[in-house]
Amino acid sequence: MASISDTPVAAREDDPTVAVGLMVFAMMLVPIGDVLSKLLTAYVPPVEIAFWRYAVQCVCLIVLASILRRPLRGFTEPMFLLGGATSGASLLFLVMAFQVMPIATAIAIFFVEPLILTVLSAVFLGEKTGWRRLTAVAVGLFGAMVVIRPGWSTFGWYAILPLIAATAFAITMIIVRRGSRKYPPLSVQFAISLNGTLVMGLGILVMTVSGASHGPTLDLPSHVWGTLAAMGALSGFTFLLVSQAFSRLPASVLAPFQYLEIVGATVLGYLVFHEFPDAITWVGTAIILASGVYVFARERRLALSRPGLSSKGR
Repeated sequence: MASISDTPVAAREDDPTVAVGLMVFAMMLVPIGDVLSKLLTAYVPPVEIAFWRYAVQCVCLIVLASILRRPLRGFTEPMFLLGGATSGASLLFLVMAFQVMPIATAIAIFFVEPLILTVLSAVFLGEKTGWRRLTAVAVGLFGAMVVIRPGWSTFGWYAILPLIAATAFAITMIIVRRGSRKYPPLSVQFAISLNGTLVMGLGILVMTVSGASHGPTLDLPSHVWGTLAAMGALSGFTFLLVSQAFSRLPASVLAPFQYLEIVGATVLGYLVFHEFPDAITWVGTAIILASGVYVFARERRLALSRPGLSSKGR
């Protein structure tokens, strides 16, 4: 699950080939993290998987900030505490979905997130959204329902977890956008990761005290600890790749490449778990992707044809 909206708005456009290459590489790595998460559910509860993913990512970001000699600021801001909670909820629900659903199916539903973000941006950030975008959002949500509905009889309420995760992640992106007005991307990502670690840690504590669990799972084979570390490190590395890509090209150009994650998720899901989406899932996925690409393409067209003008009537 890559966070791509928290990268700088201003971008250098001097090396598009490198930027696209970095983005494609990042999107090929993201499904590996998803596969690792699913493999870990055989040993560790989802809430602990989320905790360790954030914790290791925090360490990686601290090391990166030290190498780049950039101070990490703003992580005590209340909005980032909320962002940590929503980001943590997003990851937790997605990992819970991975426990019982094919990865490609869960990711396909999750990809309504950019469409939900379009609506939330209009409500909370005042970004203008016309009837064409809202129609695309409605069509995309219909595509999600196409994927969810046949899975309801098989997976039960787990089938809607990726949709809840997408909504939580969209809220996180709203917070990230606001935070990015004041703090650099590396600080924002660290603040979200740190607060996500704290929130997931609090969740583990509450579950332990209430008797819902027997406490953190610490007696694990060495290969499981290695997998947990690799998952968090991979998450941090992916963020670096995406940040570098978005420093070279605008978001409207690179964002559609995020959909390559579904390709990687499908391939790895088949190779590792022998999972392959059925025909109805592919139809719903195609609807979601078409809606998302339309939104991005229209944003790109308007940015090129009407620079500096109001986006009324989109």
